[in-house]
Amino acid sequence: MDPEPDLDDLARQCDEEFFIAGGPGGQHRNKVESGVRLTHRPTGFVVTATERRSQAANRRVALERMAAKIADSLRVETPRRPTKPSRAEKEARLADKKRRSEVKRSRRGDTD
Repeated sequence: MDPEPDLDDLARQCDEEFFIAGGPGGQHRNKVESGVRLTHRPTGFVVTATERRSQAANRRVALERMAAKIADSLRVETPRRPTKPSRAEKEARLADKKRRSEVKRSRRGDTD
């Protein structure tokens, strides 16, 4: 299955804005509007891409980021059910703490 049609549909739902991207990259990057800012009209999400010197490459990266952001917002997180430790687990923890304290006490050289 080709992901391009999905990105095309997504591009139709977004407002595109191009701007001059700052940072390193030389003369081409400093004088050409290669940065891309996408605003998804239905949700109001905004993403930008300025890593590449090519506007087309930045546009593709921005569309992929927008798709990921929308997919992440649609993901339903299952609620965590808190659990209690068993009695055996509590006893094992206390025994381990007691053992560690004995080891540390023996290092001090004190005799209580």
